[in-house]
Amino acid sequence: MTVTIDTASRAPRLDDRPLEKRIGLIILATDHTTEVDFQRMVASERIGVYVTRIPYANPVTPENLRKMQPSLTAAAALILPDEPLDVVMYSCTSASVVIGDQQIEAAVQTAKPGVPVVTPTAAAVKGLRALGAKRISVLTPYTVETSRPMAEYFEQLGFTIDRFTCLGLTDDREMARISHDEIVGFAGQAMAPESDALFISCTAVRAAEVVARIEQAIGKPVVSSNLATAWACLRLCGETAARPELGMLMTRPYPEG
Repeated sequence: MTVTIDTASRAPRLDDRPLEKRIGLIILATDHTTEVDFQRMVASERIGVYVTRIPYANPVTPENLRKMQPSLTAAAALILPDEPLDVVMYSCTSASVVIGDQQIEAAVQTAKPGVPVVTPTAAAVKGLRALGAKRISVLTPYTVETSRPMAEYFEQLGFTIDRFTCLGLTDDREMARISHDEIVGFAGQAMAPESDALFISCTAVRAAEVVARIEQAIGKPVVSSNLATAWACLRLCGETAARPELGMLMTRPYPEG
């Protein structure tokens, strides 16, 4: 029996977009954490999160981090090609330091002209300032070699670093396997009493899931790489709701300028 297939009498009406807001993520091929964090903290019925991955080879060194720069424009172009995005976030904190926030923005905007670009470092700075922090402590999973440019980055932007602790790891896949309890424990040790806030670096580290626990333990605000970028992307998409269960930062507005 031959089935008769009819064409509808008219074409369907189309919405302007499947979802109101679009966030593009550029993440490392080895990243276990960013995509999961953004699905948990950012994605909603109003906001879609669209991901592309770029080549990356361990170990985490300034040289290997810098090698990602030529891939950024092509990666951005692959996120919903020829369609506008509301934000693009490049998810590597240490690479944002060695490549440079402005250079990353330029590379992304070559493919997506005019789109706001978020990096973990720039988002962390805005987050720390939104919390009123001037003196900070820093915890990274990196080696001293990879951590030093980050210390210089924050100092050049006017922060006083009271204590800087690194864990000496060189593989971002191992960084993603640091347990929640270990993150909380090391964070407590890394926090200097005189600091206004703690910054936990690295988008691989699962710190965003335990920021509220750490804040309760140390009595000070905590900013992690993925918490900062999630907060920045939400605010740039017009989401202003306070979500204190995710940490103090998620109760703050996004600074202008």
